[in-house]
Amino acid sequence: MREKLMNQDTEMLDEYDFSKGIRGKYAEKYYAERNMVRLDADVAKMFPDTKSVNDALRTLGKIIADYQKKAS
Repeated sequence: MREKLMNQDTEMLDEYDFSKGIRGKYAEKYYAERNMVRLDADVAKMFPDTKSVNDALRTLGKIIADYQKKAS
C-alpha cells in the first residue's frame, strides 16, 4: 500500500503540492538570526563541540577586555 502512495523517483507523496510555494521565503530571517562560522579543520580538532568554542571565545574576550582596561 505504501509503495502505491510513494513516487518511486523522489520518495515524495503524490498529493504534496508546492506549486504555490515561495522559494527562500524565510531564508533572510533564518540567516539574520544565525551566526554560522566555519572552522578550519585544524581548529575544529581543538574544539569538539559548540560549548568548547563558546567557552574559549568568552575567555579570549575577557583577556582582551582586561588588556584594554590596563592599556587605557
